[in-house]
Amino acid sequence: MNHTLGALEEVIILLVLREEESYGAQLVKLYVEHMKKEITLPAVVMVLKRLEKKGMLKSRMGEPSAERGGRRKVMYEATELGYQTAEEAIKAKTQIWDMVPKFSK
Repeated sequence: MNHTLGALEEVIILLVLREEESYGAQLVKLYVEHMKKEITLPAVVMVLKRLEKKGMLKSRMGEPSAERGGRRKVMYEATELGYQTAEEAIKAKTQIWDMVPKFSK
């Protein structure tokens, strides 16, 4: 397989995989919590749409919620292609990391 993920795409797809099904605002919170960096909702939504276009995520409309004034959330979940691509990216990085000499100072 020769699918690639950008750094932000990789983090977002891993967060979607962690939750099994996610929506944009939830992913913003998880990103900030785990990456210790800020990110905007539009940036996350852009990545979600890009991953969906690549066939790595699929979306569906969630149920209306009172907290959103009756609006529905777009829910995302990873596809098999998304899972495999993320797994390959992590494995490749781990293999490279394992070759890095230990830093001692």
